[in-house]
Amino acid sequence: MVKTGAEILCECLIKEEVEVIFGFPGGVLLPLYDTLPKYPELRHILVRHEQGAAHAADAYARVTGKVGVCLATSGPGATNLVTGIANAHLDSVPMLAITGQVPTFFIGKDSFQEVDITGITVPITKHSELVLDTSDLAMAVRESMYIAKAGRPGPVLLDIPRDVLQGRTEFVFPDKVDLPGYKPKLFGHPSQIKKAADLINAAERPVVVAGRGVNISNAHTELKELVENVQIPVVTTFLGIGCFPESHLLSYGWLGMHGMGYANKAVHNSDLIIAVGMRFDDRATGVLSSFAPNARIIHVDIDPAEIGKNLPVDVPIVGDIKNILQVLNKQVTRHEHIAWLTQLDELRTRHPATEVREHAGLLPQYIIRQIHEVTKGDSIIVTDVGQHQMWAGQYFFYDKPNSFVSSGGLGTMGFGLPASIGAKVGAPDETVWCICGDGGFQMTIQELATMVQEDLDINIAIFNNGWLGMVRQWQELIYSKRYFGTQLYNPDFVKIAEAYGIKGQRVSQKIDVRPAIENAMAHKGPFVIEFMVEPEENVYPFVPPGKTLVEFLETPNPAGILKQ
Repeated sequence: MVKTGAEILCECLIKEEVEVIFGFPGGVLLPLYDTLPKYPELRHILVRHEQGAAHAADAYARVTGKVGVCLATSGPGATNLVTGIANAHLDSVPMLAITGQVPTFFIGKDSFQEVDITGITVPITKHSELVLDTSDLAMAVRESMYIAKAGRPGPVLLDIPRDVLQGRTEFVFPDKVDLPGYKPKLFGHPSQIKKAADLINAAERPVVVAGRGVNISNAHTELKELVENVQIPVVTTFLGIGCFPESHLLSYGWLGMHGMGYANKAVHNSDLIIAVGMRFDDRATGVLSSFAPNARIIHVDIDPAEIGKNLPVDVPIVGDIKNILQVLNKQVTRHEHIAWLTQLDELRTRHPATEVREHAGLLPQYIIRQIHEVTKGDSIIVTDVGQHQMWAGQYFFYDKPNSFVSSGGLGTMGFGLPASIGAKVGAPDETVWCICGDGGFQMTIQELATMVQEDLDINIAIFNNGWLGMVRQWQELIYSKRYFGTQLYNPDFVKIAEAYGIKGQRVSQKIDVRPAIENAMAHKGPFVIEFMVEPEENVYPFVPPGKTLVEFLETPNPAGILKQ
């Protein structure tokens, strides 16, 4: 059947089981927007800024496991997606970013709203393609969806000129994808798995370090079987939070710059690291030369480029985590590791990173813990980036996979609000809390309108401390309190919420925290709580830059250490 390029694009997305598109229209996309009403199976959510579309698609993908789809017009619309695409790239999120482009006969002539978006996004995508012929569009969509999902997930960009959307051709949906140059390895080498099993069976102080790859592979059951059978403590990365239930006796929190002190010490003192679906990034390892100095390292990852990139490893295993653990679990023998676990429990007692201290003022940590208690831990927590992000990781306990959605590798301020939209759309029956700082919230504040228009039941907690808190903390601890460019003038967030038609409440006293949270939970629709928190509260533990994982600060240092 002959169809237009716009119709072919819609047909292909439906056949790929896409249900939601987060987008913003523009001139070259009008053929597509004129076609979308014919396809009610595709829910289009109108964001207020293209960056919001990318972040919403990102979070949608994280909570559903599907490919998130975002849509933007040419020129500034396309470039506004770039931050969100980079975010998805660093956090291994499957995304299809579709951009409109000027007609093919205008390309290369500096036409109105023309930008080489495929060239711009090459370093931050798995694949970036300009479709120059309507007859190539169906295969381009099919291949793009496959590439986004297969192997290590990531973003793909399709740039489609207006005349390609308007062109007509016979539509045949490709029945298969044949990409000889892209064949991800799914099963680990048997001899490497045997080597790993031998190391695990001989280890006295093993630690599993589990990352987001466990969630991507849906390997939760296999990971739990391994650690329970061999009695191995589990430490996660920041993005791995929730991949192993934190209420489990073998869970020892997450490691890194603001991770739990006992988690850092467990890794430092281990004799074997079993790294699963993580990439040894600098925020997790501290000084690489001193990371786990006495440990052998097994590294399991589907991306061969990550193995050995930052640290040399003893046993590399390339493949899908779920498949590899299924084989490995048959080769390991049960151990007790009583002395090792006792040592770690003593460390946890000496370094109680998740206890909320008594304080007369309103502490962010207390608020996070109250949200946990009111929700009974049954909530998707979406964060922006900054101090509140770390507190959300420390003081809420995560037992469900994909219940913690945050920007890890790129650290994108402005992620939280649009990401909470994507999370709620992807998991409409789940309670969603968006935790934001006053700085990041204002970067994408316009997405409040999207929440209202879509009638999304999202609870928003703004931690208003009047600072760009994490940067101020570094200025305090490293630059002797030479504060510059970090103090904020803030609007009345409750009035802004009300201007958007959203209920809002300001909380300044500890006694009002729990009732406000309960009010938000009882209300149907978006609800904003502005918490007036202690202005100079810091995040601890804190591993200063240039220090090892075990050189962490646990309490404020009045001497202004680490002068630079």
